[in-house]
Amino acid sequence: MTNPSKRPKLKPKVNPEQIQAAEQIIGLKFTDSERELMLEELSERLEQYKKLREISLGNNVPPALHFNPNLDGVKPKNQSRSLRLSNVPDLKRPKDKDLEELAFYPVTHLAKLIKSRKVSSMELTEMYLDRLKRFDPKLKCVVTLTEDLALKQAKRADREIAKGKYRGTLHGIPWGAKDLLAVKGYPTTWGAKPYKDQIFNYDAAVVERLEEAGAVLLGKLTTGSLAYGDVWFGGTTKSPWNLKEGSSGSSAGPASAAAGGLVGFSIGSETLGSIVSPSHRCGTTGLRPTFGRVSRHGVMALSWSMDKIGPICRAVEDCAVVFNSIYGPDPRDMATSDHPFSWDVKQRIKSLKIGYVKSAFEKESDSLIFDKQTLKVLKSLGVKLVPIELPDLPWAAMRLILVAEAAAAFDDLTRSNKDDLLARQAKDSWPNLFRMARLIPAVEYIQANRVRTLLMRQMMDIFKTVDVYVCPSFRANNLTLTNLTGHPCVVIPNGFSRKGTPASSITFMGQLYHEGDVLTVAKALQDATDFHKRQPKMNF
Repeated sequence: MTNPSKRPKLKPKVNPEQIQAAEQIIGLKFTDSERELMLEELSERLEQYKKLREISLGNNVPPALHFNPNLDGVKPKNQSRSLRLSNVPDLKRPKDKDLEELAFYPVTHLAKLIKSRKVSSMELTEMYLDRLKRFDPKLKCVVTLTEDLALKQAKRADREIAKGKYRGTLHGIPWGAKDLLAVKGYPTTWGAKPYKDQIFNYDAAVVERLEEAGAVLLGKLTTGSLAYGDVWFGGTTKSPWNLKEGSSGSSAGPASAAAGGLVGFSIGSETLGSIVSPSHRCGTTGLRPTFGRVSRHGVMALSWSMDKIGPICRAVEDCAVVFNSIYGPDPRDMATSDHPFSWDVKQRIKSLKIGYVKSAFEKESDSLIFDKQTLKVLKSLGVKLVPIELPDLPWAAMRLILVAEAAAAFDDLTRSNKDDLLARQAKDSWPNLFRMARLIPAVEYIQANRVRTLLMRQMMDIFKTVDVYVCPSFRANNLTLTNLTGHPCVVIPNGFSRKGTPASSITFMGQLYHEGDVLTVAKALQDATDFHKRQPKMNF
């Protein structure tokens, strides 16, 4: 620390009245003499802040700190890397004129057809590209089609499979990427007008890994501006079930496209509900992995301690297949961990201790009838449900962690006034939230993270009594709490309205790094119901 006696004298730029006004925000009261004592140092800090702002910090530069959800460093018990899938029955190729029947097939079934060469990757790719072009004018779920790349990858997949070089279940399967993921040579717009012409010269880690798996990238799918909601610079992404409704977000395009049979599967991201919410609205199945399981290299940063990447599909087992190809450590993302993923489709649900958030199933809501029916189905499968309650901590106060980190990630956007170009300008949209975040004291940000530690400890105690618990997706503050702790979840539809549109979803939460257990319980419920098999009519 610099010796105060050697500092150059600065003319104070901060006055006592400004400090007194700031006291209202920080919740303190200083005396006149205490304020006077601060003046010179605070004025000097203004100069220090200017020096920091002169350094260019791209969105891809993380802070020299990283969040680890695993407080005690405990390794998952009895897990090794393995993937055991269902036996898919022999499938017939549809007639050429009926090839579009495959649009809503799960990935595991598409893979069976491709591996047996009854259907080619090129045929699937052209079919999905045609559907994207036909339905996107109404759905607004696509930012950029990567058609040339897709046709090239599909041709390569067919050539390799013909030679007996089958890479695995995703080989030749067409997919779509949320437009937060960099794809070399194509725009990565982040859904925001200031970045609509942005092009990176590298691929995101997830894009790399899916290419290694032989998957075929059809296009960049919409995200709400800077990963918020379903409104982007091209409009509002719609639900394929009801064009009067947005698809929710921010993984708006991935959920809309998967639900509408426009891709085999998609990749989304979640910071505070961006996989769960659009999956709820569009009736898709989403997996939000444990924080740090999937590399975020090449993905727009919103919150370095909360961002997570995961698949949005039409079935639970598809999520397991996709996750198996994208998870794992990456030195380019220091938050990633090296924990194995194990999925055995024959794991018995009775081998797991399953809890339910009791109060969440008692509170009156439009979806309560569906949620109670979900518990009945689980009990019919032999599950003995253990009642639990979630920690009672100030979840809303802890959300300032996200806002502070997001404001730092887009500091230049705020200072340049380019935030005026964002589509949404409401009091709860990013431009206003970023501006208000400048008034979050650094001390309060640290304190919020310390309360977060208490939350993590209390969640660890819950998972000492259960392996998985079930909760309605938007009750008991479960969504916020578990995004802060980094626990994995699977969301599936569990109810439809009288109009035949998705009306409810249920979320299964699991222990850190135990995605396999969560997927097992979710699949058991999905196999006992038919909600995931329903398809939007899309008469538009």
